[in-house]
Amino acid sequence: MSKPTTKHLILAFALVVLGSLLFLGCSKASEKNTTGSKKLYVYNWSYYTPDSVIESFEKEYGVDVVLDYFASNEEMFAKLMASGEAGYDIIFPSGDYVSIMKNLNMLEKLDTSKMPNLQYITDFALSKAYYDPKMEYSVPYYLGATGIAVNTKMVKDYEKTWNIFADTRLAGRMVMMDDMREVLGDALAYLGYSVNTTNAAELEKARKLVNDKWKPNLVKFDAEGFAKSFASGEYWVSHGYAEAIFEEIPETQWADIDFFLPIDGGPMYFDSMCIPKGARNYDLALEFINYIHKPENYAQLLDRFHFPASVNTEAEKYRTTKPFYTVDMLQNYELKDDLGPYLEMYNKAWETIRYVN
Repeated sequence: MSKPTTKHLILAFALVVLGSLLFLGCSKASEKNTTGSKKLYVYNWSYYTPDSVIESFEKEYGVDVVLDYFASNEEMFAKLMASGEAGYDIIFPSGDYVSIMKNLNMLEKLDTSKMPNLQYITDFALSKAYYDPKMEYSVPYYLGATGIAVNTKMVKDYEKTWNIFADTRLAGRMVMMDDMREVLGDALAYLGYSVNTTNAAELEKARKLVNDKWKPNLVKFDAEGFAKSFASGEYWVSHGYAEAIFEEIPETQWADIDFFLPIDGGPMYFDSMCIPKGARNYDLALEFINYIHKPENYAQLLDRFHFPASVNTEAEKYRTTKPFYTVDMLQNYELKDDLGPYLEMYNKAWETIRYVN
């Protein structure tokens, strides 16, 4: 993959760095351990960490796991760029950011000999991890895709494609994620293009579709509150992660929600566990990554968030729940690549959508 340009990194960095710097000052992860007890500092996505596995790891290893959360790769990246002393031992970047951070020498090389449970990583996951196929810097955590949730009590007739957001009947009742690659990727897929296109004309068609047809019907772009607002009834149609949506809705009401992956295909996300450069607890971080992939433990992740078993070969044997979607549904979805210098083209397109009325 091509190395990202200074301009593209600065732009991603500048969008959130001020908030990250303010947060950095009070983050638990930046505190040094002065009590003598072992602590492992983990920086993960919201709605993505099974409490049961964290608690059992803490008990087995006599360690306190300190969790911080981020809502986007850009937020995570900006925080780590702002200070090499952020203090995290494990981070969970998506595949394109694994590539970016590896190229910038921001990740420690992993000693895979100390993680025997990596034998359970699926061939499907490794085939998609072409940015790090030997797991030298990253270990697959979960491979999935965003979809669309529809409140079927309020919406009876709708198109099961990304173009549902063009439905003027639902204007003022829909939301899409505040995520450039996801939204533009959805539009590109709907138009029949690659979510990683470097063709300016194709990207312009996707930009116009979002800006002219979809955006006018949205309440807003929202990466953090979409699930809560969907659950409250503010939104009837929500773009987002299944685990976030259903986390906010009582299970007794799940039958009223239709969550689907559009048949158009779209961006696939592939989140991995990495150890950032300078991590204070490298060996303990390896133990944690290995612990996650013990099949009985990984099954708890599947059960907690109703994920399909896309990454661990043996965990399905131990799961007790039904996934919100299946691995087969991901076959025509496409992993978001590190776009290198072409990311600037996407940034400019997104600016005209997100920051212009």
